[in-house]
Amino acid sequence: MNLPTPQLQALVQAATLAPSSHNTQPWLFRLEGQVIELLADRTRALPVNDPDDRELTISCGCALFNLRVAAAAAGLQAQVEPWPDAADTDLLARVHLSLNGAGQALAAMQAAMGERRTYRERFAATAVGPMALRSLVDAVHSEAASLAVLDTADQRLGAAALVAEGDAMLWANPSWRRELAAWMHPRRRGDGLTLPALAIPVAQMVVRTFDMGHGVAAKDRQLADESPVLAMLSTAGDMPGDWLAAGQALQRLLLVGVQLGLQASYLNQAVQVATLRPKLQQLTGRPGYAQLLLRIGNPTQVKPAAPRRPLADVLVTAA
Repeated sequence: MNLPTPQLQALVQAATLAPSSHNTQPWLFRLEGQVIELLADRTRALPVNDPDDRELTISCGCALFNLRVAAAAAGLQAQVEPWPDAADTDLLARVHLSLNGAGQALAAMQAAMGERRTYRERFAATAVGPMALRSLVDAVHSEAASLAVLDTADQRLGAAALVAEGDAMLWANPSWRRELAAWMHPRRRGDGLTLPALAIPVAQMVVRTFDMGHGVAAKDRQLADESPVLAMLSTAGDMPGDWLAAGQALQRLLLVGVQLGLQASYLNQAVQVATLRPKLQQLTGRPGYAQLLLRIGNPTQVKPAAPRRPLADVLVTAA
């Protein structure tokens, strides 16, 4: 079976709707017959914020899950071969497509890919019910990861304190601030943290020049404390294979959440500072490695989708 190129490109287009750190979209795709290869685009790495490319790999895992969903919606089965070439660490996965049937649960998530947003505003005060929470936990578990809901006062206060501490430490680093400023782009660029074009020079100057850590920390601490759901996604190990699995687990959670009327955003300061990650994990009383801290709830408004790079920019020619 040789799938037509437009069909393969449509699958890749859907994959690129995944979230990524600073909206860097650090992925590339290579099309070969009935195979789509997912590669890390290291030129879009964040060496200060993400020195080990952990979040980059998680972002690519999100794109990989979207590819699985798009394939299922097209009536295809996607068999994922992770890390198929030990000598090529940029080749994260090889996806073999066939007509052997597709998963209905995956196919049903197709619409959710386009509706998912990183929702940074305050959520509605509406509580997320236990059945919805169970669905989120099960979604993550099905992708070889774990989700711990921080539901006690001590856990929530502890997580909020770690977020605030992480904010203060990150903003105190001039290199981190310069990296953040470099990814402030106008929407027409198709990536990055979008701002109105006229505001970007001033915003970049302010971010590069001033340590705003304490003010940001106070705001993020409040967001953490007020979020209907505060949850930590973790994995049993902390190697690139675990990060790729964490990304697929994250995206499944996000899409299941959209199906339930929920959106999410991240308070990852406590996992971006290496000394704080174990402390966040310890709040749960479980073994493993904290990968993401999410706030989840019912949105009060519809936000526009983040811009995306042109398809031609993420496709590479087969060797």
